[in-house]
Amino acid sequence: MIFFLIAPLVLLYIKIDKSKLFEICFYGYSFHVVFGMVDLYGRNLGYWNYPFPALPPITGLSLDASLVPVTFMLVYQWTIKRKKNYYIYSLLTAVIFSFLFKPVLVRMGLFKLYQEINYIYLLICYVIVVFVAKWMMDLFLWIRRKYA
Repeated sequence: MIFFLIAPLVLLYIKIDKSKLFEICFYGYSFHVVFGMVDLYGRNLGYWNYPFPALPPITGLSLDASLVPVTFMLVYQWTIKRKKNYYIYSLLTAVIFSFLFKPVLVRMGLFKLYQEINYIYLLICYVIVVFVAKWMMDLFLWIRRKYA
């Protein structure tokens, strides 16, 4: 879990487009906040948990604050740089996280699902975060254009 915390941040530092630093970081912050709330909601309801957190008081830290937001930040950066559809590539990334990455974490014992929750529920959570983070970003870009 420590690797999932540190390695993405190092990669982001190397790969982030410095000319769009504020925009990409604000998107990442928005994604992190929404993803963190959804993750906390799921943990508090007993739907999932991280048995071996990097920091015990903050159980989802490695994924909530680093791996997942950084991945989506790089997807966002890639889509705006190449003028691709953000939603298509973000949804594809969400599918990969939901149906490939999370099952691997489950098999490794680093993530546990409880009750009736399955990977489709996780995908729905990712989709909600993908849309809300983008809408937040679009709102702030609109405000910047309007008042700049």
